[in-house]
Amino acid sequence: MKRLKELLEGFPNYRCESMEQNPIIKGITVDSRQVEAGFLFVCIKGYTVDGHHYVKQAQDNGAAAILAEDPLVDLNIPVVYVNDTNRTLSYIVNQFYDFPSNQLHLIGVTGTNGKTSVTYLLDEMFRAEQRTTAVIGTIQMKIADQVYPTANTTPEPSYLHQAFHQMVSVGVDHCMMEVSSHALDLGRVNGCDFDIAIFTNISQDHLDYHETMEDYIKAKTRLFYQLGNRYEKKANKYAVINKDDPYSEVFAHATSQPVITYGLTNDADVYATDIKLSANGTAFRLNSFKGQVDILTTLMGTFNVYNILAAATAALLAGVPLDKIQATLEQTRGVRGRFEAVKGDHDFGVIIDYAHTPDSLENVLSTIKGFAKQKVFLVVGCGGDRDRTKRPLMAGIGDKYADYTILTSDNPRSEDPIAIIADMEKGMQSTRYHIEVDRAKAIEQAIQMAQAEDIILIAGKGHETYQIIGNETVEFDDYKVAEQAISNK
Repeated sequence: MKRLKELLEGFPNYRCESMEQNPIIKGITVDSRQVEAGFLFVCIKGYTVDGHHYVKQAQDNGAAAILAEDPLVDLNIPVVYVNDTNRTLSYIVNQFYDFPSNQLHLIGVTGTNGKTSVTYLLDEMFRAEQRTTAVIGTIQMKIADQVYPTANTTPEPSYLHQAFHQMVSVGVDHCMMEVSSHALDLGRVNGCDFDIAIFTNISQDHLDYHETMEDYIKAKTRLFYQLGNRYEKKANKYAVINKDDPYSEVFAHATSQPVITYGLTNDADVYATDIKLSANGTAFRLNSFKGQVDILTTLMGTFNVYNILAAATAALLAGVPLDKIQATLEQTRGVRGRFEAVKGDHDFGVIIDYAHTPDSLENVLSTIKGFAKQKVFLVVGCGGDRDRTKRPLMAGIGDKYADYTILTSDNPRSEDPIAIIADMEKGMQSTRYHIEVDRAKAIEQAIQMAQAEDIILIAGKGHETYQIIGNETVEFDDYKVAEQAISNK
């Protein structure tokens, strides 16, 4: 707990009303429903909700003070006005929790694809070294062995720094965090003391928000600028960059810290040779600045080779021995909803994957085509209220690689799912497809069509256990639906 004025120390441009009260602040939140007695309520202007409209509710719930941008009236608690509550929030939560990320070894992973897989591979590598870990990302937040839900890939600052504080209190050594382009653009990770930043790749995504690829890339590079310009003997910082990505030099140029590259050619600092892909997994030789080892893993596809290289590079920089990395990769079973096979007694394959961008869908389908003995079926949709330009691209990639495609619904949100599918259909060149708006029926149809040694890819939702239809979130799990359909067959 700290006094309000103490939280604002060093912050120059603010003005106050009723500041003479200088209350003790017991917590900070941007959600008026979570306000408790003694909390500071921060008004954030979001996509659909403006926190300024909820100050009365916050006061009624016991708020001790308000942080705002716009004028407020009829309040009897202190109000602090700033130019940008988003930026100020990151500053004051760091003050409130005594700069907790400075006490962690924090690894940030950004890029279009692979973020979740890289963070969980790192988690396994560090845990094999008996280190205490935390992971924040798309699926969940995990602190030591406790799991918590997250609303965003990268949480907002008051939640994030509270989590860092909790990590410090339970002795976490390493925290791996997915860092989204939205979070970087909105300043959610301002003030986070990253030790290693990892760049996986860039392909088209989130253009509904960023509008242009240039803006999207610019947002991603902010993670590397945030590594800072300072060198310290006992607190080295590193940028780990995919050298094979066309934008690798852009990301390398964005940091003052040492750049360590990975890739599939010996131009990289850490690279793979003798790659052998199969339906049972992947084998390759990992060459690094710490030596070479042979890797044998059940993870499939070239894209997973990149994920492994990214994680292995960061782990080596953090002091994990190469033989521990090798042993971890031999045992890992991957991440839920990422190229996950549906288990059961059936003579065809069913794979669930989160692929929801053109690049990730192409990576997964090309991998499947590499080992498929018979036909490949694809069930795919596109989310509503998101980048419309990628819809025909997604369908076109399905048309290119799959023997048959079923276009269906995937989190339509406020849009008409039929209209979304119509956008996708523009990318289809063949007639080897049909439309089934009901996702459960689409999955069942694909499974009914499959014969021995065929493979079905159910793409887009991966680990998600819901569908967002209008304003409702309804239970829906691709894996469970597929299991039931297989049982029915």
